[in-house]
Amino acid sequence: MSTSAPIDRPGRPPSADPGNRAPGVGVVTHEEAMDLALAEAAAAVEHGDVPVGAVALHDGRVIASRHNERERRSDPTAHAELLALADAASALGTWRLSEVTLVVTLEPCPMCAGGLVAARVGQLVFGAADLKAGACGSLYNLCADPRLNHEVPITAGVRAAEASGQLKAFFEARRRSAD
Repeated sequence: MSTSAPIDRPGRPPSADPGNRAPGVGVVTHEEAMDLALAEAAAAVEHGDVPVGAVALHDGRVIASRHNERERRSDPTAHAELLALADAASALGTWRLSEVTLVVTLEPCPMCAGGLVAARVGQLVFGAADLKAGACGSLYNLCADPRLNHEVPITAGVRAAEASGQLKAFFEARRRSAD
């Protein structure tokens, strides 16, 4: 694992960021990484973003963790997956992320699935399926399209009930506040 400087995140000290673990901190399982991703997703709610969190692993160690920041940045591309991929590339010093596993709470959309393919990510692990916009098995499967230059192996459904519950609670609260 390459070491890197702490990732700059406005409003969040590096010590509060699970992606900034000290070098050599133990290997995590997909379940444990999903726990970190769920915590990241919860942080998105604090600034009005849809609760999606992503954690990048290299050799089983956390090298990046992010959450949606579309509202915070007024940026339609500030999805958790793309932010985590950018941080992982920075941490490793390469855009080719073939040794990286991305663990995300929600099935990636077409934009994010395209990013996974372009970065040549080694594996995708996600929690909840996205029946309205999922591009890793639900509506499309960009990660397994043999016409593209890379295919990303997918493990779906890791702690899906928790990830789905987090999203449902967010949208229910949003509907209540709109009434």
